[in-house]
Amino acid sequence: MMKIGFIGAGTTGTALAVRLSQGGCPVISVSSRSLHSAQKLAELVANCQVCQTAQGVADTAELVFITTPDDVIAKVVGEVQWHEGQDVIHCSGAHSVDILEAAKKLGAKVGSFHPLQTFASHEQAIENLPGSAFALEAEEPLFSKLRQLAHILDGSCVELKPGDKVLYHAAAVFVSNYLVALVKLALDLWQGFGVPPEEATKALLPLLKGTVNNIDNVGLPHCLTGPVARGDLSTISKHLDALKARDSALLTTYKELGLQTIPIALAKGRIDTHRAKRIEALLKQ
Repeated sequence: MMKIGFIGAGTTGTALAVRLSQGGCPVISVSSRSLHSAQKLAELVANCQVCQTAQGVADTAELVFITTPDDVIAKVVGEVQWHEGQDVIHCSGAHSVDILEAAKKLGAKVGSFHPLQTFASHEQAIENLPGSAFALEAEEPLFSKLRQLAHILDGSCVELKPGDKVLYHAAAVFVSNYLVALVKLALDLWQGFGVPPEEATKALLPLLKGTVNNIDNVGLPHCLTGPVARGDLSTISKHLDALKARDSALLTTYKELGLQTIPIALAKGRIDTHRAKRIEALLKQ
């Protein structure tokens, strides 16, 4: 098994290092801008040494994960003397392998290994990582190595071609980050009738979890419920009136999301095209 090193000891790097080590991969070295972060990661991984510099990791490891913030990946890569026979991997969701060009010019194989998962803390990252999907971008033989690492993490693989990364990452933002934003909007509405955010969150979480469960078990489009799915014009109209009185910006968001929901409702088959057009006209008023 290849000796693995990490440049960057944040949530992603820590989770990958811990779980790969637990899966039998020798994680032997780590460096970070914060010595404390590197030491914390090394404490969680057997036989992992802390290096003072990124070059120290590159000098000891055969496969190097760069798990720094996105905006410093290129700088880090450009400061290290890589060599032939070495594999250099970044874990950015938005950047392609092009950002590793400096390593490639020195003879290293380059690739991207992005866990499609949300990491709010080190502990949650370690907990959430197994079973995730991993977006892979690399040429053979590195691609097969990365696929093997994903399997060690009990994950599935998504193969990306050059140019796919930005849309892939935008999709992840819709599913994860904007879901958080939608929950925030819902909490704001609950405060309008006197329910504080903590209590509203507790009440709404079973609904949120039930929706995710339906997506998993029933799938699109049949998991869709609610007034658009039913073609319930009167309920939609009431929503529009209430939101118009409370928050015009939120009204715009509701309308746009409703318009995006109509094709799903049509595909489910609960409404016909006539009803769909009536809903569309109502939402475009």
